[in-house]
Amino acid sequence: MLSHAQNTRHATMPDPTPPERFTDARPDTRPDSRQALHRPLDHTDWDQVFRDLDAHGWALLPGLFAPDAARRLVDATVPPALAAMRPVLYRHLLPIARAWAAALQSPAADPDVHPNVQPNVQPNVPPDAYPDDFTAWTQRNRDAGQTRPLSAVRTLTQGDYQALTHHDNGQAVFRLQLVALLSEPDVDFTGGEFVMTEQRPRMQSRPMVLPLKLGDAAVIAVSHRPVQGAQGVYRVTARHAISRVRSGQRVGLELLLHDASQG
Repeated sequence: MLSHAQNTRHATMPDPTPPERFTDARPDTRPDSRQALHRPLDHTDWDQVFRDLDAHGWALLPGLFAPDAARRLVDATVPPALAAMRPVLYRHLLPIARAWAAALQSPAADPDVHPNVQPNVQPNVPPDAYPDDFTAWTQRNRDAGQTRPLSAVRTLTQGDYQALTHHDNGQAVFRLQLVALLSEPDVDFTGGEFVMTEQRPRMQSRPMVLPLKLGDAAVIAVSHRPVQGAQGVYRVTARHAISRVRSGQRVGLELLLHDASQG
């Protein structure tokens, strides 16, 4: 829930296409107007991303967008850009999404009911929990009545903030999402820190501030994720927020791999 006026441009996703390169929709007379808006995702150390996600519930992708590209994304036609990124991101995050889904279905993920179950439990997870093909996944969203886009470029101005939230409503929920900062802290705005909290069983919630700079992105847990404890696997609940913008204008991107119900 956002305070004050907020400019949010939701992306109506067309059918996804694999290419990772796309151009600004506006005419450009420069010699090379075809510029990648983001570093190729294939160049990311995904093993390290998975380790960070398991340890912290978030993983930083520094400089995913070059500064000029990040500012172009603010003004570009958003839907084609996001549609091009989603299937590629889905493919890279699929292994950990499946691993988390398996762990969360384990009895060990509920320590109040099964406090002594060890983490070597292998639950029976449907093999198609997350299909290999992103098009099949988006069709599953439509079949579940989830057609309202969640991905958006969000602009917060002085006094605005985003309250704690998570996007886990619906039958088809992908457990990971990407966020990015498209403006420069202490230059374009002050305040506006990206904050995550994790609620753990019988423990105080843990706050975390993600050190995002212009063009940085992070993969974060959408909501529930499994954590390895001394007595097995347990479930934590993650939420995220943006602190009050003290001055200027903060622009950020949220890129989700599932949609929401219309209701």
